[in-house]
Amino acid sequence: MENLTSAGFLLPILAVFTILFAVPLAQTVYYSFTDFSGYSTDVSFVGLENYRKVFSDPGLLQGLSFTLLFAISTTILITVCAIPLAIALDKKFFGRDFARSTFFFLSVPSMAILGLVWQYIFSPLESGVLNTILRTVFGADAVLWLAESSLARACVIFVGVWGGVGWHATLYLAYLQAIPRDLYEQAEVDGASKLQQFGNITLPQLVPGIVVSTFLLMSGGLKVYDLPYTLTKGGPGFSTNTLTQSIIVQGIAQGRANVGSAVAVLFTIAVAAVVLAQLAVANRIERSMS
Repeated sequence: MENLTSAGFLLPILAVFTILFAVPLAQTVYYSFTDFSGYSTDVSFVGLENYRKVFSDPGLLQGLSFTLLFAISTTILITVCAIPLAIALDKKFFGRDFARSTFFFLSVPSMAILGLVWQYIFSPLESGVLNTILRTVFGADAVLWLAESSLARACVIFVGVWGGVGWHATLYLAYLQAIPRDLYEQAEVDGASKLQQFGNITLPQLVPGIVVSTFLLMSGGLKVYDLPYTLTKGGPGFSTNTLTQSIIVQGIAQGRANVGSAVAVLFTIAVAAVVLAQLAVANRIERSMS
């Protein structure tokens, strides 16, 4: 009877999962093997032709490379910046609450809003905010921030880090406050330096938080769409194009739902592989720390 009651509670969740995930995923897999355009219901089986087009399309390959670059770069940079920031915000100093609120506020606006704001700041025109400052203060020429491929990629990654550091620092701060202060007092009595306390106490205690943070960063980075689209529209060329943008453009704007479905299937497999790898590494780290 108890099992039946538990199953009853799980039925709504199962129904939502089936309707919103399983059925659309099955349809996407099916359309990826057909010539479905997104409008006509008359489809024919084409085998792996759509997947061949994906791997021969330079725009899609560029989207794949930048998506991986963005996800990995933002994960590493945000983690490296957020942990020291959280440690600094955990200390007692005048205006600490205001500082915590300020850094957290950086993560409140959506990435789409941040993209629009920073598009104005990084404008490659001489009237751009950053170029105006460089010209006024240093007498420098205008920099093509969003008009040159490598600079555009760097700008997108920078804004991604800007928008994520505050939130993840708050996450780490919550884990820091859960560490017993007695551990640090005992370490000081034993003569441990601040660096030794960080390596032997703080960092091991932050491992669960690092696992959660990096999981969110990687999965979010692989699915990123709004920030590059509002900041650079995927340009110049395809230099800041992402996989999610490619799926939308191929499937909706260009009426190539078959190719867009193939990209979506490959994207789903890639995200699942990354998530499973992260979970495996996290479990191994937690076992080694216990």
